[in-house]
Formats: sequence, C-alpha cells, structure tokens
Amino acid sequence: MREAASCCKAVTGSNSPGSLRRSRRLPTTPRRCTAAPSQPSCSRCPRNEAASSPAPTVEVGYAGGRLATRGGLSAVPETVERLPRLYGLDDTERVLALADAFGTPADLHGDTTNVSVVDRKGNACVLTSSLGLGSGDFIPALDLHLNSMLGEADLLRGRLEPGSRMQSMMAPLLAFDGGGLSLAAGAAGGTRLRTALLSVVAGILDEGLAAGDAVERPRFHAAPDVVNAEPGVDEAALNEFEARGRSVRRWPAPHHYFGGVSVVSRAGAAGDPRRSGAASTTR
Repeated sequence: MREAASCCKAVTGSNSPGSLRRSRRLPTTPRRCTAAPSQPSCSRCPRNEAASSPAPTVEVGYAGGRLATRGGLSAVPETVERLPRLYGLDDTERVLALADAFGTPADLHGDTTNVSVVDRKGNACVLTSSLGLGSGDFIPALDLHLNSMLGEADLLRGRLEPGSRMQSMMAPLLAFDGGGLSLAAGAAGGTRLRTALLSVVAGILDEGLAAGDAVERPRFHAAPDVVNAEPGVDEAALNEFEARGRSVRRWPAPHHYFGGVSVVSRAGAAGDPRRSGAASTTR
C-alpha cells in the first residue's frame, strides 16, 4: 500500500427511512452530568471511561500475514482461525468449505455504513457506524445520526449496566504482510457482515482476486433455518446443501441482505453495489 501515489477510498452505505421518522437536532450545549463524584457516572458523562474507551483490537494470522480487527459479537477473529485454504478449490468446494467455517449464526437486519480509506503514505482508516433502530438525534453541524441499539435483540447479551459499552457485530479490519499494510476493509450487514467481509478478504488475500471481483462475486449466507444464495452461487454446492437436509432459498437478484463491503487493497479498491457502494481514487 505504501507505494501507491494516490488516496483510495471505498464507501458502502445503507440508510433506513424508518429510522428518520422522528428526527430532531440535539442542543448545541452538552448536557451536564448530575452524578455526584461519589456516585457512578451516567451514560453521557465524560468521566465514564468504560463507555468512551475504544474496543480492543484483536490480531490473528491469515494467508501468511496477519489481520487486525474487532472482536465481540462479530466472531470475525474466531472465524478467521477456521478459514480453510481456498486457493485451487473449484466453486463447489469453495462454497462448501466456507459454509462449514462460517456456521449458522442467528439472523439480524441492520442499518450500517462502512468507509475504508488509505492515503498515499499508507495511512489507513476503516470506520463502521451502525444506526440500529435510529435514535432520531443528530449532532449539530455534523449531521451525524446517533444510533439506538437497545431494540436490537441479538445484541442484548446478559444484563445491561449503565455506562457500559454494548457489544456489536461491527468489525473493521486491516491486513498486514511482510510489506506492511496490504488491505483495509469493513462491512455492513448485521449477522451477514462476517460472511460478506471474510468472503471478500479471503477472495483477495487467498484466491488472488481483484477487489472489484471479490466484492461483486455472488454470495451465500447460512441462516439458522435456510441457506440464502444470490444468483451465480455454485448450483452443485446448493444441491449438496439440500442433500444434507438444508433448505436453500435462491434469491432472484443480488440484494443488500447479503451485506455491503468496502475495501482498499493492493488488488484495487471497491464499494459494494448491493448497498450503493462506490470507490474513488484521488491524486
């Protein structure tokens, strides 16, 4: 990435009209925390380090290099450790191998946006933001819509403690090899986020695909009750799922259900057309 003489940006977005129905602007003056010094701070208080500190980075080896990403409900680090070598497999073998590695997480719909950026000096940033149900609150002058994740049942694991950080399925990711940074990527898509993100990352780093080809390649996602597949997913593999007793839903066209990936890599940059994604290079 450091030899690039340009700035590459890939954006994948998804906005839910339903989350904007009761939009309102937040006051320009921050609310003051009323918690006494001897009391636990409220969820808005700047003193609350648990809520404001970033989630820890998890590194895991892959394809001769290493991936740095976010743990938590995404299960991305654990899945990377199970990913088989895909290079040289035919389409049927590839789909079945990935299905075994991904497993069948609970399904979840989400409204998430991801931006992946790498500048000409090799500095990279991957930002994933999720609205959940949408709060209707906007930060003045920034037009940032604050999320509301309390209605996302699949994110509620255990008792909620005031001021604590909720878990998330978001997993921005950086890949490194002997030459330094090789890839910056992230995705939207709830439980399909992991499937979409790692399918693209494996396609680029393991199978040697160009970024655009990896992002646009037909996807499948194994939900608890059914294997969902876009047009173009290997039919022999889908028939094998059915032979194993799995139900298969063959979607009529590519769909935002299958997540949205934005990626910048040595193999190019790409945004996901499933979620109005785009990629651009500036000089």
